[in-house]
Amino acid sequence: MRVTCTAWYGKTAGDKMAGVKFGDIENAFLFVGSASYGEHAAYLNLETGEISYQSEMADIDEIEGQEVDWDQLIEIPHKNDLGLGQSLVFEFVERSLPDDYGRVRDMFKRRGAYSRFKDFLTAKDLLDDWYGFEHEREQAALRSWCEENHIPLVD
Repeated sequence: MRVTCTAWYGKTAGDKMAGVKFGDIENAFLFVGSASYGEHAAYLNLETGEISYQSEMADIDEIEGQEVDWDQLIEIPHKNDLGLGQSLVFEFVERSLPDDYGRVRDMFKRRGAYSRFKDFLTAKDLLDDWYGFEHEREQAALRSWCEENHIPLVD
């Protein structure tokens, strides 16, 4: 599952990575976020541009047994690391369903909240709006993370 060919675009004169495709970073981000916090991990090698994956759940470990310079790796964040958990839900509700804020807040006091929230949005015919909002915010937060970590992107 290791990604190399599309992520790496060579080095600049200063021996730094010239760029990583945003789509490759985004795919790694989606992999990390597809499980509970800490169950999946992905690492970008800042020297080679290679993205390696780990998951105990899926029995994937592309780093074990490799000679790894941990100073050259940066862990791809989980959505919770970027503030894209419940706060994103409440931002959407505040903007799109302000009269239902209390009802949604109550949903998130128990397990299974996201499932109930999506059922609620389906009933309100707003599920596609939610997915668009969520995707837009995730992309903006991930691009900001790349910029903060000096990861050059190519689109």
